[in-house]
Amino acid sequence: MMKHSKFVLSIIVISQFCCTSLWFAGNGVMSDLVEAFNLETSAVGHLTSAVQFGFIIGTLCFAMLTIADRFSPSKVFFVCAIIGGLFNLGTILESQTLFSLVSFRFFTGFFLAGIYPVGMKIAADYFQKGLGLSLGFLVGALVIGTAFPHLLKAFGTTINWRHLLVFISGIAMFGGVLMLLFVPNGPYRTSSQKLQLGAWKQNFKDKSFRSAAFGYFGHMWELYAFWAFVPFMLSTFQSKNSSIDFNISFWSFVIIAIGGLACVTSGYLSLKFKTKSVAFVALSLSSMCCLLSPLMFQSNSEVLFLNFLLFWGIVVIADSPLFSTLVAQNAIPKFKGTALTIVNCIGFSITIISIQLINYVATIWNPSYIFMLLAIGPILGLMALYKKP
Repeated sequence: MMKHSKFVLSIIVISQFCCTSLWFAGNGVMSDLVEAFNLETSAVGHLTSAVQFGFIIGTLCFAMLTIADRFSPSKVFFVCAIIGGLFNLGTILESQTLFSLVSFRFFTGFFLAGIYPVGMKIAADYFQKGLGLSLGFLVGALVIGTAFPHLLKAFGTTINWRHLLVFISGIAMFGGVLMLLFVPNGPYRTSSQKLQLGAWKQNFKDKSFRSAAFGYFGHMWELYAFWAFVPFMLSTFQSKNSSIDFNISFWSFVIIAIGGLACVTSGYLSLKFKTKSVAFVALSLSSMCCLLSPLMFQSNSEVLFLNFLLFWGIVVIADSPLFSTLVAQNAIPKFKGTALTIVNCIGFSITIISIQLINYVATIWNPSYIFMLLAIGPILGLMALYKKP
């Protein structure tokens, strides 16, 4: 039984990594798309936002229609992997316009809604004990994938962007097939037979669920803004210290990717301590990093600054699989998939607000102080977690 559980978890992690590559590989070829189709530089922002927006709309639709609870999650995962792969492949066609590229990226993001949260739902259907560890591996794989484009850029890869997108679509479809063939419905799955458009709201009536969800929302306010601005942080520190010469892309990769190990570690810690307690500590530490960031920018020590960002990269993501665990554990069993999907939808919507806020404030404030604003989310999240159900 133990061997079977490890096998299933391995397949889920591999499938999730293969399929979510549709997300992060696109980020790695954005500049190539702009150059190949003679687009304005601003198109990079539109293409990046299109995937995020597609994912948000997709998760909203999937949650409203209770897709992951009414149908076999593995089949939903498979279908979305195939369709998402095809839309990703669409970007290699000749004579693209900004509208067509944005459309292809939007629908790729839309069908990622049937991959990322549904993958967590599948894990929750298989693992009740040790769910935090299982999701730690799952989110950890996503984190390393998110960091991967920075590594490609660091070593100036000359891979043809069209070949890369074909490869990514191929492994995404392969991941979907793996999930379909080797991961049937889990033993803890509870199915919802009827279409209930308001089902997503029922979970929020429970105080424990609200506490976990609001903690996650606070975490998401900080997470993606931190990841998005890691290169900016490094370049800002470098500009203040002319003797320092970072390989910014390489260090961006390391600072983000180390979070993958943090997810697995926090998963192991959740086996020994209460999941909520481990999440509370991680969120507390990341909020402290936000507040201490101005002091680090005043330092002229390269070692201190890099170690600070590495530590921040660890604690900013360590609580992510734990919040998903708490959401799954406190959701109404027959609406578990819908709960994970709607929480993802709201969480990723929040990331757009925080990223745009930091982007705007960076133009009018001293950049050394702007990241204190990221503490708002973790502090509100800690308040939500502290309230006793």
